[in-house]
Amino acid sequence: MKTGTITGVRGPAIAHLDLTRLDSVNLQNAASELLKATAQCGFLYVRIGESYASTIDAIRLAQRAFFRSKISEKKQISIDSNNRGYLAHGMAQMHGAVRKDQKEVFFWGRDAGVNDPDVVAGLPLCGPNQWPDIEDFRQAVNDYSKMVELVGNKLLQIVAVALGAREDFFEPFYQRSMLRGQLLCYPPTGDDPDQFGVAPHSDFGCLTLLLQETAGLEVLFPHDEWVAAPPIENTLVVNIGDLLERWSNNRLPSTKHRVRNLNSSERYSIAMFYDPSAGAVVDPLELLPGEVAGYAPVAAAEYILGRNQGAFSHYNDSDSP
Repeated sequence: MKTGTITGVRGPAIAHLDLTRLDSVNLQNAASELLKATAQCGFLYVRIGESYASTIDAIRLAQRAFFRSKISEKKQISIDSNNRGYLAHGMAQMHGAVRKDQKEVFFWGRDAGVNDPDVVAGLPLCGPNQWPDIEDFRQAVNDYSKMVELVGNKLLQIVAVALGAREDFFEPFYQRSMLRGQLLCYPPTGDDPDQFGVAPHSDFGCLTLLLQETAGLEVLFPHDEWVAAPPIENTLVVNIGDLLERWSNNRLPSTKHRVRNLNSSERYSIAMFYDPSAGAVVDPLELLPGEVAGYAPVAAAEYILGRNQGAFSHYNDSDSP
């Protein structure tokens, strides 16, 4: 597949964007393809090729080792207010959902120590990670994060060009980015129509990059049509979140999606959220000068924290595990 080529999967198309060689992507062509891809839906597959196979294998091994460990060991690193650590079953519920999500999650992010400027400033969602005592776990997670950051940086260049900005527009906003990750494990959800691994929602930040192994992800297309986004080898599923929809003044759509694990065994996936520095101010008029802004400027971390507080019960001490 040539760089920038879009290929429909089936039915309403979830598009493909080829980034197998990050150093040779034609930004103008890719930007045009991105706009075509997001005309219906803020989701697309990004092909990353086989060069990252060992990195992906390593984090998948680490993921299984963590979720197969004893619950008492996982709870030793229970999730904190900066969204680092272990989230147990029943601790997440999307806005409007009838039931709590059925999933376990290990959260991590940029590893910020006590002297980090964002920590000193008291910005939310900034702090040290909590690591399980599992051999090679931390290395596998960090290596995977570096891979996603490379892909994310190229996607930001493509987004900038697609919106008529300089390709380096986003760089100042991502100096200490809130790149955050989730290792996810979903039990089978059964046939209860109100029970989801993750209930319908849109993501809170800018770009989500998802590595899948098994089916279960569904995306909402126009006319209330839910379309499956199955795993495809050597790809990440990328979607636009609410913060980038704001930043782009609604030019790029944040799209609802859900997970139903109708398989007979656990579903594993790895989501990473590539968001600006915690103190970065997201203002549509900086990205699109001359337009009438549909949104007021917001601080990135404060916006995402507010959305987190509506979805995760660990922000309520009485519900902590």
